Parts: sequence; C-alpha cells; structure tokens
Amino acid sequence: MKKWLIALVAVLAVVGCSKNTAGLRVDGASQTVHFGDNVLGSRLNIDDIATVDVDGHARGVVRLTSLYKSDQHIQYRFYWYDEQGLEVNTKLAPWKQAIIRGEESVALSEVSLNPNGKQFRIQIRENDQ
Repeated sequence: MKKWLIALVAVLAVVGCSKNTAGLRVDGASQTVHFGDNVLGSRLNIDDIATVDVDGHARGVVRLTSLYKSDQHIQYRFYWYDEQGLEVNTKLAPWKQAIIRGEESVALSEVSLNPNGKQFRIQIRENDQ
C-alpha cells in the first residue's frame, strides 16, 4: 500500500511541475507566434498582431483565420506588460471562450485595464468543453 501511495504522490508531483505547452502563444511586442500544439497550430493562421491606443490604454488585437472546415472551440487569455517587459496584471483574468466557424476570420482583442500595460501576450488553447 505504501508503494502505491508513494508512486501516486511522485506522479502528481511530476504532473504538477510540468510546463503546460498546449496551445498557441502570440507575443505582441516581438510579433512572434509560439506553437505548443501542432494540431491547433495547423488549424489556425495568425493574420495580424497589433497594439493600438484607446484613450490612453493599449488594446491588443490578434486576427485569426481558421484553416479547418469545422467549428473550433477555443479559450484565450491576454497578459499585459509595461515598457520594461514586467507583467502589470495583479491577478489573471479568466479564460475567455470563442467559437471560430469553419474557414472564418475573427479578431480577439482586449484593452489593458492598467494604463502602464503597453505590450501584450495572448495564450490560445482548445476548449475541451
């Protein structure tokens, strides 16, 4: 019994320490896309990455096009950074949900609540429903 308990604790520790690389990560400052999920990466095309000023606050906009014929249920979350690259969120916003219809283009956007937020990163993952 002890061996099973020790094995279970070891497995949970490894899973808890593993880095979650599922999905896509789009960096607004460097205009780069990092693919952690090859299936999702092959189904979505990142058309445009932009940061625009809205009344003294930055708005991050990422335009996606579905390369897949069926609906895709995704979740996404924006992270905001100041000009030095330090995160300005005091607490993470919840994951937002979106449905991208087959071969449709959509824009995901968010305005930084913190006026010091000038750069963004968005994480996109499949919604398991």
